[in-house]
Amino acid sequence: MAKSGSTIPSAATGPEGGPARTYQLLIEVAAPVRVAVGRLGEFEFAAGLYCYTGSALRNFEARIRRHLSPAKKMHWHIDYLLAAPGVRIREVRRFGEGECPVNRRTAGGIPVPGFGASDCSAGCGSHLKRVG
Repeated sequence: MAKSGSTIPSAATGPEGGPARTYQLLIEVAAPVRVAVGRLGEFEFAAGLYCYTGSALRNFEARIRRHLSPAKKMHWHIDYLLAAPGVRIREVRRFGEGECPVNRRTAGGIPVPGFGASDCSAGCGSHLKRVG
């Protein structure tokens, strides 16, 4: 079950002052966990920190609240990871720019090719990165 962390401000503006449209979830995986990620397949996630980059042009804060909620229909790749035991959101970051530029400048390795990047046309490879 995903649980919220302590550093999750609720503001619909990005640090740049404009409206937020991209978010990053800093996710903690407490122990290795095997997760079936929809049609993408089944994957082993090592214990550590992960960063997921997503966006919402409408209902931005509602999208973040949905990610923080433990009860939801599995729709996006990230839903499957967040529903796994020992997985929680530690922090939510908001940005006023597009998700691919934010994702590309986030350092880290790609644990699952294609994760969260079904509609990515910038060649990111994945919108989930292992960052620690």
